[in-house]
Amino acid sequence: MRIVIPGGTGQVGAILDRALTAAGHDVVILTRRPRREREVGWDGETLGAWAEAVDGSDVVINLAGRSVSCRYTEANLRAMMDSRVRSAQIVGEAIAAAARPPKVWLQMSTATVYAHRFDAANDEATGLVGGAEPDVPDYWGFSVEIAKAWEAAQERARTPGTRKVALRSAMVMSPDREGVFDVLLKMARLGLGGPVAGGRQYVSWIHDRDFVRAVEFLVEREDLSGPVNLVAPAPLPQRAFMRALRGAWGVPVGLPATKWMAELGAFALRSDTELLLKSRRVVPGRLLEAGFTFEHAEWAGAAADLVRRVRAGRRGPN
Repeated sequence: MRIVIPGGTGQVGAILDRALTAAGHDVVILTRRPRREREVGWDGETLGAWAEAVDGSDVVINLAGRSVSCRYTEANLRAMMDSRVRSAQIVGEAIAAAARPPKVWLQMSTATVYAHRFDAANDEATGLVGGAEPDVPDYWGFSVEIAKAWEAAQERARTPGTRKVALRSAMVMSPDREGVFDVLLKMARLGLGGPVAGGRQYVSWIHDRDFVRAVEFLVEREDLSGPVNLVAPAPLPQRAFMRALRGAWGVPVGLPATKWMAELGAFALRSDTELLLKSRRVVPGRLLEAGFTFEHAEWAGAAADLVRRVRAGRRGPN
């Protein structure tokens, strides 16, 4: 298949590019700074010659959008909103204008759309969309609005010949350098991988191999459209999550961090505490109902596999 990945130069794009190319697919990356063969320049905002790559393709997987790994200032939140919404709009315009539109458009979204909660898990049918929770910072609601607007841009696109799926993905765990797993593992190795602000908040995640397999599954399943949670079926509290990661590496203890310590750490890393403190208890209802099986359903086993690959040289999934 010919697969076009707008915004495919980040961690998730690299995971998909590596795996899909190894599987024999013709993968084209749309990027602002093309450097390699198979990379095509675009600005993520306007139609251009890049749209020729979409015309005649089989699959489009749009990952474009400003990274969430930043301080959540008003300017950065606005940049996240604008880059996600506009890129989804322009991809939709390219598909609508194509003489031979792709059969399926997978649009990246986020599990952050769901409410901060501890009492029950969020699936696609019964999950609570966030934005109105008590006792959380006001700007957390803007993150939810970004996710809603991101999905709405895809929904509004007039692409009757193309099936549309919104990928409500949790953190994709891979051994790649500078990815989220790499950052968490560094914390654990430094003895800093203890509970944060008590560690009750749930962590949703997905192993990189299962992420790729879920994408392949959704491409093939013509009966699935709309929002789909790309998460492992066993989210767990942050304190248990980090305990399992420490165990996989062989670190006996991890120093706990209070909320204000987390704020200092996030500031030093130019990140935001929402990524650490929001309870994301999300489960893959639609994937499981459709018969998808996870190779790494439990975090302890997934962490052990990722650690093994780090020690073996950070090989990606094939």
